[in-house]
Amino acid sequence: MAQSRNFQPAPVASAVLLTLASIAAHGQSSNDSAGTLAAVQVSASADASAEGLSKPYAGGQVARGGRAGILGTKDNMDTPFSITSYTNALIQDRQAQSVGEVLQNDPTVRMARGFGNFQESYFIRGFLLSSDDVAYNGMYSLLPRQYIATELFERVEVLRGASTFLNGANPGGGGIGGSINLVPKRAPNEDLNRITVGTGSGGANTVSADIAHRFGPDNATGIRVNAATRSGGTAVDKEDSKLGLLSAAVDWRSRDVRLSGDIGWQENKLKETRTNVDISALTSVPAAPDNATNWAQPGAYSNERDLFGTLRGEFDINDHLTAWAALGARRSSEANSLANLVLSDASTGAGSTYRFDNTRKDSVLTSEAGLRGKFQTGSVGHEWVVSAASFRLEKKNAYAMDFGNQQSTNLYNPVATPLPAISASAFTGNTLASPALTGRTGMTSLALGDTLSLLGGSTLLTLGARHQTLDIDNYDYGTGALSSNYNKSRLSPMAGVVYKLNKQYSLYANYVEGLTQGSTAPSTAVNKGDTLSPYVSKQKEVGLKWDSGRFGGTLALFDTTRPRDFLNTSTNVFSASGKDRHQGVELTLQGVATRGLRLLGGLTLLSAEQKSTGSASTDGKQVIGVPKRQANLGAEWDVPGVPGLALDGRVVYTGASYADAVNTLKVSGWTRLDAGARYLTEVQGKLVTLRLRVDNLANKSYWASVGGYSGYGYLVAGAPRSVNLSASFDF
Repeated sequence: MAQSRNFQPAPVASAVLLTLASIAAHGQSSNDSAGTLAAVQVSASADASAEGLSKPYAGGQVARGGRAGILGTKDNMDTPFSITSYTNALIQDRQAQSVGEVLQNDPTVRMARGFGNFQESYFIRGFLLSSDDVAYNGMYSLLPRQYIATELFERVEVLRGASTFLNGANPGGGGIGGSINLVPKRAPNEDLNRITVGTGSGGANTVSADIAHRFGPDNATGIRVNAATRSGGTAVDKEDSKLGLLSAAVDWRSRDVRLSGDIGWQENKLKETRTNVDISALTSVPAAPDNATNWAQPGAYSNERDLFGTLRGEFDINDHLTAWAALGARRSSEANSLANLVLSDASTGAGSTYRFDNTRKDSVLTSEAGLRGKFQTGSVGHEWVVSAASFRLEKKNAYAMDFGNQQSTNLYNPVATPLPAISASAFTGNTLASPALTGRTGMTSLALGDTLSLLGGSTLLTLGARHQTLDIDNYDYGTGALSSNYNKSRLSPMAGVVYKLNKQYSLYANYVEGLTQGSTAPSTAVNKGDTLSPYVSKQKEVGLKWDSGRFGGTLALFDTTRPRDFLNTSTNVFSASGKDRHQGVELTLQGVATRGLRLLGGLTLLSAEQKSTGSASTDGKQVIGVPKRQANLGAEWDVPGVPGLALDGRVVYTGASYADAVNTLKVSGWTRLDAGARYLTEVQGKLVTLRLRVDNLANKSYWASVGGYSGYGYLVAGAPRSVNLSASFDF
């Protein structure tokens, strides 16, 4: 049975781990205490800016601040937004392997899966953000669009709420509820030479290297290289994955100039990965199957290869004026052969699959440039910024959808049927072996902002606006002819204020707009083909931040409305009418609660309602996939009397949600317990870190997410108990 795969560490990796554990147990230096050891901290500039990385907060799991778009890196207490920046120390200690696994620590974010494949997507304040729209050093769509391995970045920054002024509109149309920015790695001020080996459930193996060095006069030049390979199974029966990764970053700094560049390559291959479960034809929700059961069909796969690079420079013209410019590019190719499960009976689990193949190639080029300065007008200080940005995406696609040739299977007792050859009756678009141009997305924008320091610095008022143009072309799959063009512009304003009650408390408020492409009228409408004006979401938020120096948090109340579209059944006119309204309360907490005890977590209460939908059956109903309550609490404890040993536990709670717009398919909520241990010791004067991780400790079977693509309520099963061991050796 599938459970036999839950923990089968490969012999080589196991031998290495056992050897290191034995050395650690007997090789600790008598002259040094393991409790005083610490991993190398990155303090060099991560983004070619004078500010560099925000310093870690007490406990080291999050930073004191993060990137607020074109405003730059800001301390949390000084910005009118809710931002959390998760550090590389947390990423390593939780053995997180993707962006989604890092965000399992965030009480305001829930991970889902993109439509039709295995792409990560994220619910933030009830709105979807796909991994296409994750930013890298402030620029969109540069990293792999399906899966981003954690070896590629230093930090994960979550900025909650709309951010068109700060970051520009997302090319994929997301970002209304928040944005995610990944901070690139840079060489720290101390040399770093680290090898990590790991093994886990299903015979998974990991080997990675992180090497960094600074050299030259004043250590002005730095280089950092990361390489990783992963292969093997998972705790789910028959799943298999293989990942290869290589990246290099170079930076150089002088008194007035800072330069940086990155180049990276990632290849991710999946075989027989468990698919989404389509329940759109059902009137009830099936019980979650045994968590190790795999209904993926033999021969199903998903492959992705990406090559990307960035360049960034910053020049201090004088003490009060700085110019910057950045350029980024990505080339990628994808190939998939999928067979998602469509259920026909909720009680028996009966259903079917059909083969769906697709290929895709992306070409991205993005750039930005700006000026940032300071000046004084009487008692009022100004920090102003002006920025211009450009984004271009060209995508080539092809598909073959053979839904007329279906294979029967079962959710609870899967029937393995090798994927059949694509039949002559399959629906096709372009040629799989040579995908053709299907779309171009162009975005240009100009933004201007000013932060005013008032009342002796106790009040910070930020005002700004961005003029954004969306230019989107779509091409016919069969003929390659231009099928539609969308060219619309909009000025998006922003206002935010921070009032510092004292050093420990700040009140803040903001009004921010989001911008996404308007929909196109369907063929059944009298105005078919018409493209609606850009959708403007409007966010109002107030909050309280506190920081005792060792422990802090943010309490935020927000209200976001987004236009919706519908086809009037009496007039057959397609138009924008009504809105979705998301209202909620967020509490985030982080820091050192008491000596040796670090806490990280919080709570989200959310009402995400459909309003003025054009149908009484959906008006006032909850948005698909969005729970009303979700919470996290993680604790890490230094074991007294055992220097270098820390234990951690994490509880993740997600409330019930709905898999359909009329709210008849209710999916139960779930609670999951994760646990881990970390041991730092010294072997011949070098740091060795041993880590153990157990996710889903109780081996609970549950539906982990609902939806992940607007309007669809498919289900994704939660992973079984997963065990991972790793050893990092600094030399």
